[in-house]
Amino acid sequence: MFINSTGYYIPSGRVDNEHFFNVNGLTSDWILKRTGISTRSKAGENEGHDSMGLEAINDALKKLPYDIKDVDLIVSAAYSAYDTVATLAHVAQQKYDIAGAKAVYASSACSSFVNGLEIVEGYFAMDKAKKALLVCSEHNTYYSNESDPKCGHLWGDGAVAMFLSAEPVAPNEPEIKQIYTCGLGNVSKGPEGVKLRPKEDGITMPDGRDVFMHACKYMVHALDQVSKPEGLAITDLDYIICHQANKRIVANVANQLSLPDDRFLNNIEEFGNTGSASAAIVFAQNREKFKKGQRVGLTVFGGGYSCGAFMVEI
Repeated sequence: MFINSTGYYIPSGRVDNEHFFNVNGLTSDWILKRTGISTRSKAGENEGHDSMGLEAINDALKKLPYDIKDVDLIVSAAYSAYDTVATLAHVAQQKYDIAGAKAVYASSACSSFVNGLEIVEGYFAMDKAKKALLVCSEHNTYYSNESDPKCGHLWGDGAVAMFLSAEPVAPNEPEIKQIYTCGLGNVSKGPEGVKLRPKEDGITMPDGRDVFMHACKYMVHALDQVSKPEGLAITDLDYIICHQANKRIVANVANQLSLPDDRFLNNIEEFGNTGSASAAIVFAQNREKFKKGQRVGLTVFGGGYSCGAFMVEI
């Protein structure tokens, strides 16, 4: 499976740490030390889940080597959907008049993008699609409660889009060599670890320590699952991109693997936790940095619980 083009969108609005002292009593220094976040992105009044997703697609279209109407599969992956009936996949199909394409929605908390990628892989394997658009947009601030001292200060907004094909369509396209996902609903807090219940209290994380502990464990596990089949150790990867939930989690993963910080790419300090779009946004941001032949591992952990990873050879 080959990456034809990537794009992303981050709203210009920023909320700095000082904002939260009068909202939930947390100081800027405490937030920075505990999470690694200095500011977080926030969608403006006229922005939302759908508009950010379309902006990410527009960004990816700049380098797409074929007409978007050639796409025969559209997958929207997210947990903070604006509408779970007329999803972003359907909105994109209407916007770009992509006739005849399949349009589906995938949600598995912060693993959603990787699950969406695996769905594309499945359609390609069954020969039911040849070119796909995977779009992931998280409007966390639409659902988050800033006054919640446990997680109200974590969330940022952003979107990412990736065009994929079963076969290469242009020279030197990155290839996705391995994809792994796993549901972990039977592990520890499981479905109660992170919740989004819009009519009740929005996004909540009742036990952050449990989430932290299992994220550190399973993000390494997922990386191992996409490295071994290629005859590689995790330490052979040129770069690792973790889900941008907490910089201490990234530091823990680096410590487990005895790898230096410069092997890990992050954007959490500026954007906060942009949910299931986060790791793929980091990949899209650094696309020009990667060199031919390098291998990049992206690994995620989501509430519910779930984990996933994929490995890209540039």
